[in-house]
Amino acid sequence: MITAQDIAIHRAAPVVRAPAAAFTERLLLLVLFVTVLASSVAFIEPSPHDALMGVLTLACLVAGVRFERSIALLFLLLLVWNVGGLISLLNVAGTEQTAQYAVTSIYLAVAAVLFASLFAHNTMLRIVTVRAAYVLTATVISIAGIVGYFGLFPGAHDLFATNDRALGGFKDPNVFGPFLIWPALVVIERMLARRVQIADIMIAGVLLFALLLSFSRGAWFHFAVSCAVMMMLTFVVAPTPSVRMRIFGMSLIGLMALAGFVVLLLSFDSIGAMFRERAQLVQSYDVGSGGRFTLQELAIADLLNFPNGMGPFEFSRVHGLQQHNVYLQAFLVYGWAGGMAYVVLLAATLLLAMRAVLVATPWQPYLIAAFATFVGEVAEGFVIDTDHWRHFFLLLGMIWGLGAATFNHVRTAMSEGRTGHVGAA
Repeated sequence: MITAQDIAIHRAAPVVRAPAAAFTERLLLLVLFVTVLASSVAFIEPSPHDALMGVLTLACLVAGVRFERSIALLFLLLLVWNVGGLISLLNVAGTEQTAQYAVTSIYLAVAAVLFASLFAHNTMLRIVTVRAAYVLTATVISIAGIVGYFGLFPGAHDLFATNDRALGGFKDPNVFGPFLIWPALVVIERMLARRVQIADIMIAGVLLFALLLSFSRGAWFHFAVSCAVMMMLTFVVAPTPSVRMRIFGMSLIGLMALAGFVVLLLSFDSIGAMFRERAQLVQSYDVGSGGRFTLQELAIADLLNFPNGMGPFEFSRVHGLQQHNVYLQAFLVYGWAGGMAYVVLLAATLLLAMRAVLVATPWQPYLIAAFATFVGEVAEGFVIDTDHWRHFFLLLGMIWGLGAATFNHVRTAMSEGRTGHVGAA
């Protein structure tokens, strides 16, 4: 929820004074809140979130959201990625499924640019609105996943869990788990660096419990990597030695509490048995003639033979299963040009974030959480296809938008002779 303290520290954000502008901004914030709130409803296609993105686009136009020149590279790389995807359609039959895949890629690219443009201005009010909606929706679907896993209500297990794995409002527990990581990091970061509230402890516990019950090895690894990056950056950017000591001490307490929490949960037979099964580094479907590793070897051979890409779903049609690697997916579906654009996009996003995340701004904690989550998602991409994850493109837009806002903040501070207050980029 948005607290008075959150708003109080956001003095650096531009203030909208004209009544008409104030109304359109409030309308935009309302639509933004509802759109993000609906992002966890992903078990139907198209999802309510997709329809609301159209409403959000209209609200952005009404509120005068403009394209920021500093996100031009994001737009260009996403454009090349999608042009490559459209060219690859020439290699497959023109079916509704392949056309829908291409349209989804374009829609997600537009969403990323829209979010980046949103966060570049009036940054704090907009990012706090997203935080409030995202934490709320993640908490609700986490509770739904937990309820479904234990079958606490009739029909809950069939709706919110499958194969003894929580999936909340998603079709796949391997997408549900990563969806929870950014809101979890935002809540944890606040406890580490500023204050500990009972509500935050409860929210973090629910999110991490649901993450565990997703039994997604990739999501567990993703969280471990992202949490480590977040704690390290929070420690590095701490303004005083006393805050660093607090972060260090709270991190130790948090890790011990998390370890104790996991041990307690594993004492339940059903959870412990599934955890031992899923915690094995190599599963049966990873090896063998039809295993993940063999399919990835075949994918490397195919991408060398198809410079324009094989097209959506063509690899799985030929070989029977997906290769489960987003980088191979980028080349197989979007061709060499699209694949290179995707790799450059990730590299450029990481470099941008590493520059911006060290600058002291009111939105720095949110950028730290976004960067840390993005690092984990980039790593998880080696074992799963993330190119159509809606929250991935929200993170992408968030990093570029907050980065643009940060560099604008630096320029404004320098012009006002406050360079010492800004910090080192």
